[in-house]
Amino acid sequence: MIRTTRSALLALTAAGACLLGVAGVAVAAPDDAGTGPELTAPGREESLTCAGDLADDSAGAPVLLVPGTLLEPDVNYDWNYARAFADQGRPYCTVTLPAHSTGDIQVAAEHVVHAIRTMHDEAGSRISVVGYSQGGMVPRWALKYWPDTRAMVEDMIGIDPSNHGTLDAYPVCGPGCVPAIVQQQTGSAFLAALNDGPETFAGIDYTVVYTVTDEVVVPNLPPAASSELRGGEGELANIPVQEICPVHVAEHVTMGTTDPVGYAVVADALDHDGPGDASRVDRSVCRQDVMPAVDRTRLVGNEARVLGQVATSLTTEPWVVAEPPLRDYVGEYAGGST
Repeated sequence: MIRTTRSALLALTAAGACLLGVAGVAVAAPDDAGTGPELTAPGREESLTCAGDLADDSAGAPVLLVPGTLLEPDVNYDWNYARAFADQGRPYCTVTLPAHSTGDIQVAAEHVVHAIRTMHDEAGSRISVVGYSQGGMVPRWALKYWPDTRAMVEDMIGIDPSNHGTLDAYPVCGPGCVPAIVQQQTGSAFLAALNDGPETFAGIDYTVVYTVTDEVVVPNLPPAASSELRGGEGELANIPVQEICPVHVAEHVTMGTTDPVGYAVVADALDHDGPGDASRVDRSVCRQDVMPAVDRTRLVGNEARVLGQVATSLTTEPWVVAEPPLRDYVGEYAGGST
């Protein structure tokens, strides 16, 4: 599928930026109940916004949407995934990560932990998590270091997630950059801790959908694509969109906002037991230019919103020259198979 000029421009403009705070506060060692460290990140109670009755699972489990770096959840999702879920009658929530998702990812993870617990309590059942870019990776930190959340999550779905970082983050961070992009550098201490031990946990269905033409999460080519998860006890499917549509060209930004093939994989994972399955996706999706629920008459305006927020975040959020230190709980508690 040939992308529009405006979408290509959007991707190129945001490519270095989408990987790009606020400083975190110390957290206590994990308690004896296996719930992980005490949550102390400020503002976490106000960061969750929900639509629909979370206890009504007639259209499927409620979904937590986690935005990508530099983005607020409304700019990332209110014109695509949120609209699609609303059309289906599926309840969903969004979580706002500190500093437009540019701050210390360890702090962002506390917001995700609070969101998972709150949604689970209100739904009275397990929820699904869908995240884009950093938003597809940060919930893994939550699941790793707060073990009680694992029983609360049914599906963990990442769209072009930065699970193993990106080489692009090194030139972007030459003069310094926001904390989250430093942490997403391939080989960072943060990613080493995240991926030390099992990358998936039993009882959770993991789906990773990504594009081999990703210009932000680099390299994203099999057999060692950065987005892919590797091992653990969870049910897992790593699906490049080119497995479904071989000549499909998708950029990083469009994957998280309008890509029809990426959405088809997400929808398949949400609508079936187990992870997504490429063989179930109707190949007619290869002829579509945008995912369902995207209003083509407002496409340019919504893409401009994304670009505007990228520019704002880049110019207003604090930069650092070194990676935020790992929290004490990383050394005290591996979180692996508890």
